[in-house]
Amino acid sequence: MKIALAQLNYHIGNFEANVSKITNSINKAKDDNVDLIIFSELSVCGYPPHDLLEQEDFINNCDKAVNKIASECKGIAAIVGAPSVNKKDKGKNLFNSAFFLSEGKIQDIFNKSLLPTYDIFDEYRYFEPNADFKIITYKGKKIAVTICEDLWDKQPTNNLFAKNQLYINSPMEELSKLNPDFVVNISASPFSFNQSELRKDILIDKAKSFNTPIFYVNQVGANTELIFDGGSMIINSLGKIADRLQFFKEDYKVIDLSNINNLNYTEPKLETIEKIHTALVLGIRDYFNKMNFKQATLGLSGGIDSAITAVLAVRALGKENVRVLLLPSKYSSSHSISDAVDLAENLGIQYEIVSIKEAADVFEKTLGPLFKDCKPDVTEENLQARIRGVLLMAISNKFGHILLNTSNKSESAVGYGTLYGDMCGGMSVLGDVYKTDVFKLAHFINKDNEIIPNNTIIKPPSAELRPDQKDSDSLPNYDILDNVLYQYIELKQSANQIINKGFDATTVKRIISLVNRNEYKRFQTPPILRISSKAFGEGRKIPLVAKY
Repeated sequence: MKIALAQLNYHIGNFEANVSKITNSINKAKDDNVDLIIFSELSVCGYPPHDLLEQEDFINNCDKAVNKIASECKGIAAIVGAPSVNKKDKGKNLFNSAFFLSEGKIQDIFNKSLLPTYDIFDEYRYFEPNADFKIITYKGKKIAVTICEDLWDKQPTNNLFAKNQLYINSPMEELSKLNPDFVVNISASPFSFNQSELRKDILIDKAKSFNTPIFYVNQVGANTELIFDGGSMIINSLGKIADRLQFFKEDYKVIDLSNINNLNYTEPKLETIEKIHTALVLGIRDYFNKMNFKQATLGLSGGIDSAITAVLAVRALGKENVRVLLLPSKYSSSHSISDAVDLAENLGIQYEIVSIKEAADVFEKTLGPLFKDCKPDVTEENLQARIRGVLLMAISNKFGHILLNTSNKSESAVGYGTLYGDMCGGMSVLGDVYKTDVFKLAHFINKDNEIIPNNTIIKPPSAELRPDQKDSDSLPNYDILDNVLYQYIELKQSANQIINKGFDATTVKRIISLVNRNEYKRFQTPPILRISSKAFGEGRKIPLVAKY
């Protein structure tokens, strides 16, 4: 049996485009004499559709699309993902389903058993879990069809509070009783740099444990904050990767089932920072393309965060579609301006220099009578950030550009940002990237030649909102800060657990206090491109008014 894996980039709710991609792949597979072609989870409607699943018209469009795809499946079979209606009297209205299509019609439907409700997932909100385990026989082969989480019932964990068995039932244990010849797993598994190997390990473990080949097809592309990295793979019954599709790109590959034990795929070595870089570029590009936006703007300060954001935007959208403003204040150093100019010229992007000194003076004069008995403080600093935000949003409105936010995760975590100022934007590019990783990104970008001026990388980080200001005046060194933040946010460690690892107690408690009391700020930030296992936004839901 010849099996094709189609790793495609879908657009949520764009049925015409999704169906076109799927049918084009089916026709290509026919030309390659393929018996079965496999697509990813909810491929017909795009993943995740969220509350669109609550609209009857949306589900009707899914049904029409599946039947249209089925009509193309003559002389070939296909597995596609889409919601299906639960026709029983009890339970949720829908299943998250895999449709087996052949002979021009729907032959069978397989429903997802394990519905994730952690981090960014909330599938039990919409779907009823499957309890009916079955296989399908096609061309003499017994096929078990699973959907994403169905193979993730067990996960390794070092967290004493977490269980490594997430669910009571194991779909593979049930399906193995039916003696399938191979397993299909259609998936929409988003990228996170600190879990990218976990997915592979789980699939290998399942193939070895049940002595059954697995054909795993993942989605690729980005939908708002979620980035899907693809990396679809075929694992033989020995637990070896027989072949694999590309990361962060659409791809297509045909495998002969009878030959998979003779194949031995060599995994290319990809550094974590390269994966993060590629993921962010893909995230920006898809956000703009799928929203029909073309041009971006941002404030270029001469600092490393805005420099990285500008480079990523150019690589995603092209230099002709990126315009920046340099917005120096009376506290901006001359080298910050020259560094920003050098970067803009290195990238070949349009830039203008607009001083905010006069506008800041006007605000201070206007507020003078109200503030006459008050000493200058963070209020005057925030005014400068908000003036910059107003000017950047004016460019965005006038020319139809999307403002890219340049704040990093370290700053967002501790509230080192100004609401309605430097926290403005239609998308946060670096909001899930710690400052220490921002520096790694800069070195990666400059690995072949100097794009970001070296002075931007080596100078002490500063918001330049008061004389001789440095980030270290208000925050611990980023090496310490990011280490504590990672353990508190990603690893969910308590203050005492972190302190017991040798960190200064006062520093740890101060950092955690800053994180907790700035939740209200993060609640108002733009969508953040997710590259870790615990990004701010949908994946981390903390009460705004909690005292804990």
